[in-house]
Amino acid sequence: MSKNTAKLANPNLETMSSDFLYHLDINVANTKDTSDIEHRFGDVRVICTGGTALRMRVLALYMRKVLGIADTSDPVDLCERGHRYAMFKVGPVLCVSHGVGSSTFSVVLHELLKLVKYARCQDPVFLRIGTCGGIGVPPGTVVVTKDAFNGLLRNEHEIAILGQRVVRPAQFPEDVIKNILAYGADPNDGFQTISANTMGTDCFYEGQGRTDGAICEYTDEDKMAFLQKCHDLGIRNIEMEASMFASVTQKVGVKAGDVCVTLVNRLAGDQVTITMDQKHDFEQRPFLVVGRYIKKLLQQ
Repeated sequence: MSKNTAKLANPNLETMSSDFLYHLDINVANTKDTSDIEHRFGDVRVICTGGTALRMRVLALYMRKVLGIADTSDPVDLCERGHRYAMFKVGPVLCVSHGVGSSTFSVVLHELLKLVKYARCQDPVFLRIGTCGGIGVPPGTVVVTKDAFNGLLRNEHEIAILGQRVVRPAQFPEDVIKNILAYGADPNDGFQTISANTMGTDCFYEGQGRTDGAICEYTDEDKMAFLQKCHDLGIRNIEMEASMFASVTQKVGVKAGDVCVTLVNRLAGDQVTITMDQKHDFEQRPFLVVGRYIKKLLQQ
């Protein structure tokens, strides 16, 4: 099977003599000779992303067990000097924090995409692992995103570029979804792993129809009607990154998947009522699913 490196969608990269991935604190001093970058990152096959540095550190430790890497040292944050994102390398897997929301995620996503290009990584797969609110599914359900909807309930991502409104489609590859479900889910897990649509909003409170924020100019009935409309569109979870993540990776032709666990059923209320122990247990569930998928992927 032939393998491919990321091509990206920016011809300017081919004419740049150097490229400083500022937020990752990685300097590509010579884009015509990237042997140093290839030596450091060329073996990377999977890039896992998630909100916090702590969660990505825990994932890195977990991936050591999954991949059978005998290393008891403390994971090294390769981006520590940048003071913005955290990156841990576990064999062919990178675990990188992305902050909260599309704006912070898009910054590191662009730089990670350039990193795998310069490193000539073969067939890289990007995965987002996180938490979310559910719609009509019990807390603890793992949702693998199919189509990503924005806050206007459109299956697209909208961004302002040079003062113009640019809209791009936001779907994740069917084969990635299929394989995550086939290799990652297990009927004996004690929780459900499903494929469904996801809404990615630009706001945690008003943008998600919550009535517990600092501002609320709609009724509870309005909220429930909105959430029911989401449910009717096959949306089973809400977070703040899916539409951007799907659109960017789809635009550059890089495979990606979004795997999140629900902490609340929004049809039953806005507040998270599970205990902290339950929350920690739920947060491990996407690790379990993604870990199995990655192990199988690396065997192919």
